[in-house]
Amino acid sequence: MRKKNFITADTVCKQGRAQYYATLQKAKQGQLVRVKRGVYAKEIALADTMVDIEALIPGGILCMFSAWEYYGLTTQVPQQYDIAIKRGRKIVVPQYPNFKLHNLSDNALNLGVTTETISGYKVKIFDLEKCVCDAVKFRNKIGIDVCTEIIKNYLKRPDRNIAKLMKYAKFLRVAKILEMYLAMGV
Repeated sequence: MRKKNFITADTVCKQGRAQYYATLQKAKQGQLVRVKRGVYAKEIALADTMVDIEALIPGGILCMFSAWEYYGLTTQVPQQYDIAIKRGRKIVVPQYPNFKLHNLSDNALNLGVTTETISGYKVKIFDLEKCVCDAVKFRNKIGIDVCTEIIKNYLKRPDRNIAKLMKYAKFLRVAKILEMYLAMGV
């Protein structure tokens, strides 16, 4: 497991007042970067391909372009971390790295959540089938070509589960559209 690169004020306060002030001093000297209020990071942590999402956005789930890129479903390179959160939840997003929040209902947020280890961090992420359903659901926002690419790449995978995909599609109300793509032989 990776050495912890993100430091929270709560963790430091438990170690004592002197440690807290030492952390603030390190941030002033440039040894630590203030990511957001109460969260500090070493510069190396921000240069990595993945960040500790749980420390920056507690309860956040990696989704959309970030998840599609992780699973190899698209050739698009994400410009930010796409994170799903509960609808109505207020989050203070750090200035760096870039995050794009997607507000989902409880039902959509809890469907297909899994945990993966990415660059040494345990990250909550939607599973393959949920990611494909999201591509179909948001096809007008992401582009039909990206949606088609994601479905084609999913169908090429040996670990695909069409029954699970259709179950999720019915739950998310995109089954008819997905069936149309599958019938066209995308």
